[in-house]
Amino acid sequence: MQLGLFSVSYAGDWGQHRLDSSDVIAKAAELGYDCVMLAGKRPHLSPLDGNPDRLATLRAALEEHGVSCGAIAGYTDLSPSVAVEIPYLEMQIAYVESLSRMAAALGAPLVRVFTAYEVDGHAPMAIWKDVVTTLQEMCDRAAAHDVTLAVQNHHDIAVHTDALLELLNDIDRPNCKLGFDAWSPALRGEDLYAAAKRMAPHTAMTTSADYIRLPRFRYQPSLVNYERTEPDMVRAVPFGEGFIDYEAFFRGLQDGGFDGLANYEMCSPVRGGGDLGNLDSYAGRYVQWARERTRT
Repeated sequence: MQLGLFSVSYAGDWGQHRLDSSDVIAKAAELGYDCVMLAGKRPHLSPLDGNPDRLATLRAALEEHGVSCGAIAGYTDLSPSVAVEIPYLEMQIAYVESLSRMAAALGAPLVRVFTAYEVDGHAPMAIWKDVVTTLQEMCDRAAAHDVTLAVQNHHDIAVHTDALLELLNDIDRPNCKLGFDAWSPALRGEDLYAAAKRMAPHTAMTTSADYIRLPRFRYQPSLVNYERTEPDMVRAVPFGEGFIDYEAFFRGLQDGGFDGLANYEMCSPVRGGGDLGNLDSYAGRYVQWARERTRT
């Protein structure tokens, strides 16, 4: 496997310290990563800013620091729009096509995409159909740049492992693979080893972070007691300290033949705060954990 640092970890969201794309590349090299996954939006690599000069600067930074660009992370939501006159799916197809162009310029083989959230008043199977046809066109356009799309198990549509495999079969494109992560099936109670082994042959990359569950309650004065509320709150912690059984997950991936990109991300508030030193500690710990426990 290749170890990748997801640039969103240093994007400044959720109060974290912000680094620009070139500095994230330098940080990845400093911490021992093989490559980076660049967020396909500002402040890192929006299509609005991905002109030839910008891409040349990033290529130079990658070469200088001896890391590659493993992927560009797209941010898509193929859910129905409330305004039927807005070509929302066409906009996202154009967005992913632009990301694929930039990925090819940086030597990145992958663009990450999401499916769709369910929307009240719209039949899930109707949304599913739009997701399939839209991802098919995205794949066809990405293929012109020799880029593969990696569908992440994040949004509502096809989030369960069974459904995700069904979706992949419906899309039926050779350059459509999975970005299969442990976080989602762990929260929903799937068997991580079994799911990872099953999906490994279809998986081009995985993105990891670790979390703890924090139970929630509401006080009921009339009962002089607390009522359990659902769902739990989830908070990011250093890798290996959370509830996700990553040893089982990675064992399943590797037993299933996975040898792709294994990213690390900080895409939520983290225990200890968002200062640069704490972020570096988190990102460095993942490298150490992965190299000790997996075949990289």
